[in-house]
Amino acid sequence: MNQFFTRRRFLGAAGLALPALALGQDAREALGTKQGAATAGEHPLATIMKQHPAPLRKELQGVHPRVFTTARGLDELRERARGSHRELWQAALANMAAMKNEPAESPAQTRRAQNATGIGIVAAALAYKIEGDARYLEVAKKYMDAAVSYPVWGYTYSKPDIDLAAGHLLYGLGAGYDLLYDVLSEEERKRYRDKLVRQARILAAHFSPKPGKSYSYSQNHCFIPISGLVVTAYALWDEVPEAANWAALSRAIFTRVLEVASPDGYFYEGVEYWVFSMPWIVHALDAFAHAAGDDMYDHPALRKAHLYMAHSITPNGQDIFDFGDAFEGPLTRARHGHDAARTHPGGKLHSNYNLLYRFASRYKDAEAQGVAAWMASLGHICAEEFWNIFWYDPKVQAKPMAAIKPYHHFEDLGTVYWRSDWTPKATAFAFRAGPPEGHHITALIPKMPDWHLSMGHSHPDAGSFILFGGGSYLSGPMGYAGLPSSTLSNTLLIDGTGQALDGRGHDAFADYPYERLDRIRMSKVTLGRDHAEIVADLTGAYRPELGVEKLERRFTWARGAWTTTDTLRASKPVVMTAQVHGDNAIKQVGERRFIVEGQPAALQVTSGAGAKAIIEPGIVTAAGPPGNVDKGPKEQRGTVLRMSLPAAKQAVLTTIMRF
Repeated sequence: MNQFFTRRRFLGAAGLALPALALGQDAREALGTKQGAATAGEHPLATIMKQHPAPLRKELQGVHPRVFTTARGLDELRERARGSHRELWQAALANMAAMKNEPAESPAQTRRAQNATGIGIVAAALAYKIEGDARYLEVAKKYMDAAVSYPVWGYTYSKPDIDLAAGHLLYGLGAGYDLLYDVLSEEERKRYRDKLVRQARILAAHFSPKPGKSYSYSQNHCFIPISGLVVTAYALWDEVPEAANWAALSRAIFTRVLEVASPDGYFYEGVEYWVFSMPWIVHALDAFAHAAGDDMYDHPALRKAHLYMAHSITPNGQDIFDFGDAFEGPLTRARHGHDAARTHPGGKLHSNYNLLYRFASRYKDAEAQGVAAWMASLGHICAEEFWNIFWYDPKVQAKPMAAIKPYHHFEDLGTVYWRSDWTPKATAFAFRAGPPEGHHITALIPKMPDWHLSMGHSHPDAGSFILFGGGSYLSGPMGYAGLPSSTLSNTLLIDGTGQALDGRGHDAFADYPYERLDRIRMSKVTLGRDHAEIVADLTGAYRPELGVEKLERRFTWARGAWTTTDTLRASKPVVMTAQVHGDNAIKQVGERRFIVEGQPAALQVTSGAGAKAIIEPGIVTAAGPPGNVDKGPKEQRGTVLRMSLPAAKQAVLTTIMRF
């Protein structure tokens, strides 16, 4: 649990990240904030801050705790711990990482080590307030002291004091200060408060609006740090004058975060980043709701989030339909390498499904409760299991998964998921054909000069598919990449070239016109219990100089076979290439027949007439260190079958796949 989201490959012999590698983030990718936007007059955030200052409720001023609960609320939680939530609470105590691991020692520069310190504080502090056991108080203080000892919150060589770790530690130390206020000595309060003030001031100064500043509102490097600022603002409200400004700034940024979120519930950064990012949206919104009486939950992106997670899980219950930067493809699916310990501790998917308890409780949604119950039954893991005592509402009945339609079209993001049923024996697929952040933002971009897109975790994968059948993940993308490329997905290449600006940096869509990406769309979607047909226009995904005038992919599932029919019209002769990836070896077994090996099932591929096929290693530029994510090492992940037609202005290529 402490190693959640730790990537191994950037540690030196002493366990410290190697600063020599960190020479600056990909210049085309702006995480959090950047200067240079054309914002005239008062900055939009400043306007929102005046409209929605989100002050601490009067009845909570001068008392602790108050951010997420009160003294009376703790009494209710103790009753839950002994009664309705006893089993959930005992499981949280038994699994608490802070009671099993020491906090990272200063300067704690190992990848995301400080994040675990922040989470550990809240877990131990809450356990002490509910159980009254001095062991939890001792651990909470140990973790709080560790947080104070870190001279830099985050990495000394990449966005120090203003990035993800700063958000985690403001959340942890802020919540710990609030929960334990009455049992801390004056000296302890001062020491923790001084550190919180120092770090909050640095973070707030970085994110405060000024002319020409824009924000990546939809990106986790923006809202995770601000989530921590929310907690600290309310924890220190009547002790630090600036706290009111911190709360107003955070409220304004989260206003924008929700404004740009996809209304269909799809998370554009991928499942791995839903797991990592969504807790911070929930923590911030919970703090606003409780401390300020300002409920911001009424948004379709949150109401429909359970659908995204339900359909993102493959029938075996432990893997995902991994579009975008999500895990490490074949390595993760084989549970090889160091990363498997964080993605699948004990062989179970780390999905943070308990966030769906919160949504089910807030919306009284039986469907969300049902999805959470299903994920729990699969043995999934949560990073902050202790929040179950807050989030789980036993009065909300869980809808059976069998009563939920097993296929869904996320129209805004242009993604379809289909499965025959919700059992482990199901046949399933996913297909993507839409702009990286969804169609809805095309109209928002000109209205929000304070927002810049940061889409590095999305891949240039329009027209790609993921197949699952016979108990096997049959074919899909190669996972998290430092240099996302169309060569990593089951999509099309034109003259060997992929979509948008792939291969030029971690953000393949930076400087590529979004209105052109918006032309990627599904013109037809027909989904039934035993069949599916999708027709997608991929033309806008490819740079105009490639000469593509029209590129359509028809994807069907019927009578036990998946078929892609790719129709090209170009202004000059070009080579069209279709790709099918495999986690293991791919073998040619006939003139146009291939086997993508797998266990227990394999995928049989029949290429179109006239296509020349080659089988190659699946080479990925893996993610590099913080600040240099595009400069990772090359590594092989599986194999790829590429089928190309001779250069022509018009071409049709058909590929048939079955297991």
